[in-house]
Amino acid sequence: MSNLTIRQAVQGMLKLQDSGDHATMVGIGPMSPNLIQAVFELAKDEDFPPMFIASRNQVDMDEMGAGYVNGWDQTRFAADIKKVADEVGYTGPYYLCRDHGGPWQRDEERNAHLPEDEAMELARKSFVADMEAGFDLLMVDPTKDPYQIGKVIPLDVVLRRTIDLIDYLEQYRREHNLPEVAYEVGTEETNGGLTSTDKYEEFISQLQPELEKRGCPMPTFIVGQTGTLTRWTEQVGHYNFKNARELADMAKRYGVGLKEHNADYLDDATLLEHIPAHVTASNVAPQYGTEETRAYLKLCATEQILVDNGLCDDPSDLYHTLLVKAIKTERWRKWMTGDDVNLQVDDILADDELSLKILDVSGHYAFNDPEVKEQVEKLYRNLAAQDIDGKRFVIEHIKRPIKQYVVGLNLKGVTSRIEKALED
Repeated sequence: MSNLTIRQAVQGMLKLQDSGDHATMVGIGPMSPNLIQAVFELAKDEDFPPMFIASRNQVDMDEMGAGYVNGWDQTRFAADIKKVADEVGYTGPYYLCRDHGGPWQRDEERNAHLPEDEAMELARKSFVADMEAGFDLLMVDPTKDPYQIGKVIPLDVVLRRTIDLIDYLEQYRREHNLPEVAYEVGTEETNGGLTSTDKYEEFISQLQPELEKRGCPMPTFIVGQTGTLTRWTEQVGHYNFKNARELADMAKRYGVGLKEHNADYLDDATLLEHIPAHVTASNVAPQYGTEETRAYLKLCATEQILVDNGLCDDPSDLYHTLLVKAIKTERWRKWMTGDDVNLQVDDILADDELSLKILDVSGHYAFNDPEVKEQVEKLYRNLAAQDIDGKRFVIEHIKRPIKQYVVGLNLKGVTSRIEKALED
């Protein structure tokens, strides 16, 4: 496997810009083992380095409740990703990334209104588990604060918490002889206060000397707000090319890359804008989970045709099982707008049209439920009896929107281009 670190990859991306070449790396939410397989198959064919961006709700220590994705803690997550890469025969670089690490980033911690000291200590423990499992990139985001709901967190508070965490982690890493780790700072959340170019530069310019003073590295990525915003299963933001280019150029002056979040459901023209905008990386997560849900629903419709034609007498109950389980997670609330945030589960289940709409945005939250997994396997068996490879259909279905981003963001061959740029 290539030993290109994520820091080297970003430095290579910045060098490519100088030569008139550019691409935007994609951070992909690891919503399921199927998605991971789809990513590695594409990465092998198209020669780009995937970044798997796991939030603390998705992947975390067992003592904190593990994650809703495959029940993964950090060690099992790393091992399973390596296993899929080996099975696919992918030998290029890939990166395990902590997305939105920090205090109160697990829903349970925020809902419990834990005191800051306790929340910060849990964040440190979670980050240490990341490092020990071999994560390549840690996003330090201390802006999910239950005591500041609806308010912009003061910049000095964001800086203090960010520096505290990075300093602790660097000391721990050196004391325990762990490999170098890269950092991502800032947030796309408006309460983080980094929505303007002036605030963005103020944050970087104050962060740099404080990190240097403590012997800590500059971040590899700084998150900036380019106008992207995902709600329901749509891109509802307004992409701001001028702001994106200004933020990217500013970040580059400090030797770091601009990272944008919430880049789901972008159209082709907006993806192409990223090349002259010099956005170094974009995060996409719920879209690919939704694509897998849609693939299952298409297979359920196919199974029903088999039933109607006397070719299947014991159909799965995947549609109903997945629908009920997904809605009952209530994790879909984060993607709602207006009064929809307060929808009640019983009211949703009583409305077929609304239920399907909620399932579309939240099916992936229930993929690891034992009953859902059992019904998926039953569906696959029923389809296989008629020579339909359900699992292969799901993987290919997920690959389609990822391929759109690979093409639009000029990712084909970028690993080789980065390695050549670093050699020159």
